[in-house]
Amino acid sequence: MYTSYDNIGLLKVLKFLKSHEDDFLSGQDLSDVLKISRVAVWKHIKTIKSLGYKIESKQKLGYRLVKNSEKLLPWEITEGLKTQTVGKKVYYFDTVDSTQNYAIEISKKKNESGSVVISQRQTAGRGRMNRKWITIKGGLSMSVVLHPKFDASVSTLFPMAASLALATAIQKTINIKPNVKWPNDVVIKGKKVAGMIVDASIQSNLIESMVLGVGINFKVDTKHLESQLKGTKNFYGVASLLKIDDTTNPLKIVQNFFSELEKIIVLLDQGETSKIIQRWEKISSTIGKKVSVKTNDGIITGLAKKINSDGSLNIVKNGKVQRLLVGDISI
Repeated sequence: MYTSYDNIGLLKVLKFLKSHEDDFLSGQDLSDVLKISRVAVWKHIKTIKSLGYKIESKQKLGYRLVKNSEKLLPWEITEGLKTQTVGKKVYYFDTVDSTQNYAIEISKKKNESGSVVISQRQTAGRGRMNRKWITIKGGLSMSVVLHPKFDASVSTLFPMAASLALATAIQKTINIKPNVKWPNDVVIKGKKVAGMIVDASIQSNLIESMVLGVGINFKVDTKHLESQLKGTKNFYGVASLLKIDDTTNPLKIVQNFFSELEKIIVLLDQGETSKIIQRWEKISSTIGKKVSVKTNDGIITGLAKKINSDGSLNIVKNGKVQRLLVGDISI
């Protein structure tokens, strides 16, 4: 595991390489300036390479940073991040059972509000309604710890608000206009590109903590993923934000998502639920469409009319309105 607040020696070496990216720096130079041994320099260089940074080494000249890592490493995320709390502390894993499980564990500490857990691979990823979330190469998996001020009555709207934040970040970053699908999916041309899950601890109508889990198909092999998911409940297709050979770094999307998420949380704290719902409905692939919703009581069909302040969906059939808080939609 790597975090945004330790690995001081490694970060000193990396920062110095970044600030002299056009120059070769000898091991002795790094040792003298950073006041660490040449053996320590060599060990840090080796670790930096293993984290995906490309470093050119030349005898008698030293080391030169050629290319940054594409991994969502903690110090890369926090550098230049324009938020107050979200993403200011990051935990990074190569492999973890579930980012959500780790985030739930640390959410018990008040000083972890805004902390993010990211992993390249999950062995037991979890989606909404206890479904398995499959993490494959090119997918992004993360969880965000929150100790929000907004009322518990708004907690059911939060996953939708988070999907709006992600859709907004995607459009701002790569100029793709995704839609949102009730209750909290992000879709492109009707196919799922991202999903959300929220685990909340609520006592006496007060939110003790919330953990938002996010899975994004950033640059995935959709055919491979579809072959794994076909036949599963509520499968309606898989989309990827970018093609496999695209060289776009995911860092900016993640930073913009944290920024948009924090703005959404501020609106919720201020009771501005109507603003969020209006924005969500504007890019929704659900509202105004005839839909079928799978619920615990069976399938309900009708016109998806509107979203209520608690995130529930109004379905109209034969002039009668039914309010649904949970369910799976097909159009």
